[in-house]
Amino acid sequence: MFSAKTYAARRNMLRTKIGSGIVLFPGNPLSPNNYPNNAYYFRQDSSFLYYFGLNIPSLAGLIDADTGEEALYGDDFTVEDIIWTGPQPTLRELGAKVGIAATHPLSELEKRLRKAISLGRKIHFLPPYRGETKLWLSSLLGIKPTLLHDYKSVDLMFAVAEMREKKSAEEVEEMERAFQIGYKMHTLAMKMCRPGVVEREIAGAIEGVAKSYGSGVSFPSIVSQHGETLHNLNADGVLEEGRLLLCDAGGETVDNYCSDHTRTYPVSGKFTQKQKDVYNIVLAAHDHVADIVKPHMMYSEIHNAAYTTLAEGLAGIGLIKGSAADAVAAGAMTMFMPHGLGHGLGMDVHDCEAMGERSFDFSSIAQRAAKSATCIYRAAWRLEPGTVMTDEPGLYFIPALIDKCRAEGLYKGIVDYDALEGYRDFGGIRIEDDILVTESGSRMLGDKKIPVTVEELEAVVGR
Repeated sequence: MFSAKTYAARRNMLRTKIGSGIVLFPGNPLSPNNYPNNAYYFRQDSSFLYYFGLNIPSLAGLIDADTGEEALYGDDFTVEDIIWTGPQPTLRELGAKVGIAATHPLSELEKRLRKAISLGRKIHFLPPYRGETKLWLSSLLGIKPTLLHDYKSVDLMFAVAEMREKKSAEEVEEMERAFQIGYKMHTLAMKMCRPGVVEREIAGAIEGVAKSYGSGVSFPSIVSQHGETLHNLNADGVLEEGRLLLCDAGGETVDNYCSDHTRTYPVSGKFTQKQKDVYNIVLAAHDHVADIVKPHMMYSEIHNAAYTTLAEGLAGIGLIKGSAADAVAAGAMTMFMPHGLGHGLGMDVHDCEAMGERSFDFSSIAQRAAKSATCIYRAAWRLEPGTVMTDEPGLYFIPALIDKCRAEGLYKGIVDYDALEGYRDFGGIRIEDDILVTESGSRMLGDKKIPVTVEELEAVVGR
């Protein structure tokens, strides 16, 4: 964790941004796996971590934006707890680590909040994403769980996103450590890749790397020969000669900062000419994005630049007719890459998405979202120094999507559906790295490059 001064400065900045009311950050509790004492691996809420720094279950942080009061709510471990966990610091000792002197039992939190509500004070909280947290907030605030989103604090959402998106120097250092974990994961996967290996053997091995050097994987690893399935978590396939293996994986440091990389390579260790042609189109888009990213660019501009490069490449191999600009304008590229070019990255692998565009409809606050221009609403996202985003173009040949578009008469005169028949069993290719926006431009995170060119991959895979 960072110094107490770092967390105190963050809370003070947030208090200034919010101005008035009480800001509540409920930390995550333990979540039972199959019975109460066998919990899932604990992961603290990222916004709680950002402002309060404590990776311990069942805590809550409170900031009074009017008075400057900061308090930590939780319960000290009992002797019965310590039998199972060993000696633990007290809540007061934990508070001191992050610059908070006022600590209270968790049972006092509801009384504190209800008093504030009775005085007509605003309680600011972020949209909850866990069932346990929804029930807890419902009980604390007297709001039905189904209505919590109606009372979420839009002011807090944008304030937190604006702060979390711009990474400090110490955060960038932490993300460089996350890169090192990711590098070890991906180079091991490449070396393990050969016919006869089961996909889950590779997935399990790289997860072990993530646990050995950090707190684990930053998201469930995608290790699959069916790269056309974007979030394919099935890893039961046996690697076959002639197929491509897509590995999308990242590590999380012990201080909970993430990496996220994807590589796609031939199981045999050598690309066929067809695979090489498609791969180099994706690599060209990936490299073009890395070259053009600079401060104040709109995310949509970068996304469309990737689409244009992909379209030019597809035209070059006869899958698109006419100009790349026409293909992009017609929406044809969504058939080949039905996802965004990238996403925010930091303490979450989709940074701030817990309160982002997938959490609720932004149309009612689109103007506010455009003004804030943070990653929680990618349609209005503007990159600024300190932003970290993924650069992950891909080309996917999804038979069901191709058939649907053809049946609906979409992209006539642009997509050569007859030529596409020869790619129905191709799979998919994605290449992904993490970009830091700087004051003058941008750079890839990491002190070295995960093998990425055809030549580099062929020199490593299966060796």
